[in-house]
Order: sequence, then C-alpha cells, then structure tokens
Amino acid sequence: MGPSLTLLLVALLGWAEGSSLHYSDGRSSHLSLEKTFGRSAKDSQCQHMLKHLHNGARITVQMPPNIEGHWVSTSCEVRPGPEFLTRSYRFYPNNTFQAHQFYYGDNQCTTPTYTLVVRGRLRLRQASWIIRGGTEADYQLHRTQVVCHTATVAKELSQRLNHSCRGAVKAKGPWEPNVGYELWSEEGGCDCSKELNFAMHELQLLRVEKQYLHHNLDHLVEELFLGDIHTEPTQRMYYRPSSYQAALQNAKNHDHGCIACRIIYRSDEFHPPILPPRADLTVGLYGQWVSQRCEVRPEVLFLTRHFIFHDNNHTWEGHYYHYSDPICKHPTFTIYARGRYSRGLHSTRVMGGTEFVFKVNHMRVKPMDLATTSLLNVFNGNECGAEGSWQVGVEQDVTLTNGCVALGIRLPHTEYELFRMQQDSHGRYLLYNGQRPSDGSSPDRPEKRATSYQMPLVQCSASSQRSEHGLGDDADRPQRLSNDCSGRRRDCPRDLAVALLLLATPLLLWWQS
Repeated sequence: MGPSLTLLLVALLGWAEGSSLHYSDGRSSHLSLEKTFGRSAKDSQCQHMLKHLHNGARITVQMPPNIEGHWVSTSCEVRPGPEFLTRSYRFYPNNTFQAHQFYYGDNQCTTPTYTLVVRGRLRLRQASWIIRGGTEADYQLHRTQVVCHTATVAKELSQRLNHSCRGAVKAKGPWEPNVGYELWSEEGGCDCSKELNFAMHELQLLRVEKQYLHHNLDHLVEELFLGDIHTEPTQRMYYRPSSYQAALQNAKNHDHGCIACRIIYRSDEFHPPILPPRADLTVGLYGQWVSQRCEVRPEVLFLTRHFIFHDNNHTWEGHYYHYSDPICKHPTFTIYARGRYSRGLHSTRVMGGTEFVFKVNHMRVKPMDLATTSLLNVFNGNECGAEGSWQVGVEQDVTLTNGCVALGIRLPHTEYELFRMQQDSHGRYLLYNGQRPSDGSSPDRPEKRATSYQMPLVQCSASSQRSEHGLGDDADRPQRLSNDCSGRRRDCPRDLAVALLLLATPLLLWWQS
C-alpha cells in the first residue's frame, strides 16, 4: 500500500467518520478543537488564533454556490512560471461570464503588460466528491481577446503568435497597444491562446464563503475560491483542479480595507489596474506564524499550520493539524516536525522571492480519530513507530523509524523552499511559502523549487520562545488524551480492507503544507 493511497484513506475515512458530526452543535465542535490544542486557560495567542480560525458560525458556505456578481483579486497574485496578475470576473444571471486577467512585468502589479478578455458560459454541476465543500462545474468559451499595453509587448506577442499560430496577426505590421485582438472565437479556427499557455480550468472547481468581519452584521465579506493552477506550466491545459487558488472577493461585499479591490473593480482591458507600489520586505524567519483559514491541499487534505522559527540558531518547528472537513472542526491527525534552515538568498527566478533550504530531522505523529489510528495499526513492521501500538490521542516519535511510511514521510528530508513577506491592509505581517508540486512530489532538488506561493500565514507572535514542543525537551509534550472511541464502529479494519481495494486516487505527501 503506497503512502498516497494511505493519506487518501485517512482523509476519506475521517470524512465518513466525521460526517455525522458535521452539523453538530457548537459544544461538540469546541470539544474536538480542545482535543487538538489542549484545554489550558492560558493558551498562547497563536493557539487562540488557531482554535477560533473557523470563526464559529460566522463563516457559511453556499451549496450550491451563488456566484452571480463581480469578483476581484485582493492583491497582486503569483502563478507558477512565475506570472504576476490580477483578476476581475463577472458572472451574469443567464450563466454567461466575462473574465479579465491583467498580466504584469513585476511582482507588485504596477507595470501592466497585456490583458486577456474571456467570454463564455458556466454550468454548475454537483458537489465535488473529492474536494468536500467544493462544487464542480463545466465551462464553454465563446471568445478570447488580448490587449497589449505597450508597443514593445505588442510587437513581441504578435511575432510570437504569428510564428506558432499562423494567421493570428491579420493586420499589416505588428500589433498596436490598446487595441483588442482576437485569439479565439467560436466562429474562428486556430486557438492562438494556447501559445500563451492559457486555460480557464480554474472554473471547474469553486466554493463561495460568507463571513461577517469583527462580528459586524453590516460588514459582510463574500469570497469566491476557484480551482488551483498546475505548478508545471506545460501541464496547465490538461489539469483538473483539486485545490484552490487565492480567493476573489465580491466587489459589493469586500473587506473595506482592500485598496486593490477598489482599483481592480474600476478597471477594464483599456485601463488596467495599477496597484500602489510597495517595497519588497526582507524575509526574516523569526517568531511564530499560523494559518489564517482552514487550508485545502490537493485531493482531500484539510489542515492548519503553526510555524516557529528560531533565528538565533536557524532551527524551526512545524505543527500540522489535519482535519476531515473543510472548516477544520474534526481532527484526524497531527504532525510535529523540526529541523534546520539555511540563510536566505534573493531569488533570481521569482521577483520578490527569497530562497531557503529546509531540513527535517525529527518528527512526531498523533492520530486524532479511530479511522487514522486503525490505519496506522494495519501496517506491518516498525516503519512508523512501534507496530500495532497506536492509540487515539497518543503521540509517538517516529524519528527512530526514519519517519512514517504509512503517511508517506521519510527522514531525514531536505526541501528547497521559496518565501516572501508582506503586510496586509491591517498592518499584519504575512508569510508566503512555496506552492507544492501538483504532481504530488517534493521540492527535494533545486530545480523543483516553487515559482508561486501557498495561502499566507500571519504572524501571531514575534517571539519564538513559546512552543508546545521545546527543542529537545520532551517534558513539554502535550498530555496524552484518553481514547474517546466508545460507541464508535468497531469494524474499521474490515472497512479499511474494502476501501483499500476500491480506492487508488493519488494524494500529496504531508509536507505539502
């Protein structure tokens, strides 16, 4: 049994086990969170932020989602390549849409290069059986146009497209800036948008979230999550999304502090948004950082993260809390890892990025539900802690067994990372690290280093002194939790055997976080 299949089983079985609790009252949800983080009345600010990450009942998910309206980016986005862009998408009552993708020559989105204008039709299908909380959709393109914003870009694009897609440049001479040129239409022939590696497959998976900021019923924020973009540009046109990219916000119901939202909302293909220039912040890996929301990884992983960086000796700690549901209420297992990291070097490939090398040499695993515990106990051999010894809520050190084969983790491990740092509209520091390879592999070689980023972490403490697991101090481990599986089904091993025969969908390894 491969590690990818193992993680899929963990997630799916956790889903099945936790589904009956999905609409449980606030008390049971609170208890499940206490199982993960402990019940200390003196929780650190970081633990407090993680415990209340889902904002209780203030976040609602529309199923099926209502996407009618105008949705815009909240900042300059980075796609694999890298590509720097902002998006402005309109969805109409008759199921048609118009999408503007504004591309730039810099990571602050201050120098527009060209804009793609895409028109088509979108049809919502059913709730996704792979990405819980998501909705699958089909789309049909009607027309794709490009508008260049400088004479240099117009000349380069026209030459490039005419070489690979003959007949694309019908006008005499090179293209001109601020003129729309057709790349594809239903009446036309060759699809010249392929030369730009363009695809709208992000529309195949979507999710709409609503929340009221700061408990203020007058401040509704709506967010639209569309499907992720394959990290390998050559695979982009063949990839069906299995996660999400950065959220768009509804232009009518957006965070009032979002300056970029207002700028993008007023823009079009002849007046591209120019965001206010911002200095690139030096990436300082120190203090503690936590997830801002329940994060989704390709296939069926939901998790939150808590990173602790000790800049005095270049060591780091990572807490990964995995869940079976898209609002992170029902924990399945946690991973604690630690190791060392190198000094940062400015990236020559990704503008504004800083490159690091991370090493993992110590790890602990704690199953949090019966499904995961049963699965860990199915494996033979001492390749993931002591064979057959796993218990719900009891943590084991898997360093001596060189990781945990059951979860696809092998130690020691090295990864080549990409980071960037910025401040949000509220002055909080955000830390972005590299997007994980879409093929499920690990960036264990320099050439596999990311060229785009994951959802950012927010700094919760400038100090790195507080940690649930002190470096080398086993006395700081959390107390063992009692097995609360009474009343649960006892035939999990049998169900696991059936599931093993039926399921074979690949899944990313744990360090995709």
